Amino acid sequence: MAKPELLAPAGNRERFETAIRYGADAVYLGLPAFSLRNLADNFSLDTLPETVKYAHDRNVKVYVTVNSFVRDANLPELGSTLSALGESGADALIVNDPAVIRMAGRLIPDMPLHLSTQANTLNSEAASFWYDQGVSRIVLARELTLEEIKLIRSRIPKELELEVFVHGAMCVSYSGRCLLSNYIDGRDSNRGECVQPCRWNYEVRDKKVFSADIREHGKNGEYFTVEDDGKGSFILNSRDMCLAPYLKEIEEAGVSCIKIEGRMKSILYVATAVNAYRMALDGAPTELVMNELIKLSHRPYTTGFAFRESEKCRGGTFGKERSLNILYGENPQELMEYSSGGYVSESRILAVVTDWDEEKRAARIEQRNNFKVGDTLNILAPSDVSRSFTVTGIINEAGESVPSAPHPKEKLTISCPERVSPGDILRSL
Repeated sequence: MAKPELLAPAGNRERFETAIRYGADAVYLGLPAFSLRNLADNFSLDTLPETVKYAHDRNVKVYVTVNSFVRDANLPELGSTLSALGESGADALIVNDPAVIRMAGRLIPDMPLHLSTQANTLNSEAASFWYDQGVSRIVLARELTLEEIKLIRSRIPKELELEVFVHGAMCVSYSGRCLLSNYIDGRDSNRGECVQPCRWNYEVRDKKVFSADIREHGKNGEYFTVEDDGKGSFILNSRDMCLAPYLKEIEEAGVSCIKIEGRMKSILYVATAVNAYRMALDGAPTELVMNELIKLSHRPYTTGFAFRESEKCRGGTFGKERSLNILYGENPQELMEYSSGGYVSESRILAVVTDWDEEKRAARIEQRNNFKVGDTLNILAPSDVSRSFTVTGIINEAGESVPSAPHPKEKLTISCPERVSPGDILRSL
């Protein structure tokens, strides 16, 4: 069975090149219009052909997102954008709105179409319907279990590919696709069982500063605790998905592509996440992979819906002492993080290598965060995460020895006894 394709986010050119360098088989990126990440740096139609060529020269595919919801006023621009994308050399478009699918079928009939997870495809009949409309790959809804994915795979045309998200932030709801009913009363609002909690009249029972219990007024049932840390409450704060330990099960379910979320994330996020999943696909030990992923800036991890109907999300160990529960949090099947909306991180980027002088055992770098002589830096290189070194000297642009590197983006030369290459990242331990 072929390994799933590893699909990585590319929010700008630097992250695009980083994703490719650290092992992505394909990248997805957006334009300033018709993308669900308009606040990312994004790419232009003018530069896209060269961007695609850069990837193709390295045997990497490029998928362009055209997955926003379109209104009639947008249709003329959509038509010109689709025509230009047909000339760009892109390998596929990630689409959502039926208008985009219909117009693409007329204007660029040879362009493969991948249906976005925004379409919420949850069953084999829906998948087959979209296949009949010209879609070649379905990015499945994140609410599916692996058993459900396996069943869908067995019932759809063999030519239709399936893609799933395996890592990153998860959304809570969109428009009428609400999850409040599920959260509060266990009744699925997306399957005709909504209890309309948005219409309830609530009462609050004070507990302590920044914390209260809340329930529907006049109801004698359970109170739900709402906590506030001074910045807000977090009843809708989803954890981040992480399925790195389960790639074999995902592969066996018939998934063609695994996707990492994060077009708005940093270069360190892209490098670390892509590198970790590349190593996992290539057979690296789970503990090594997870130790990389917990270094990322992330919310506490969850296995999402993948094992909602099994016991796997509650157990499983690797190594001799550390359990998955330690790495994921106390309860990896839990979807929400109620106590905080912030991120945790065990590492930060310090510099990006631009050159290395073997004779002098020194690295030319572009600094990203402060560090000083005596600090130990870890090297993040493709499929290579175990090497570190202590900085014994720093030379600034004027050729002067300095005790520290205080100014981000400064070009410096530092002592580096370990061999490094341009594009390697130096990070804190």
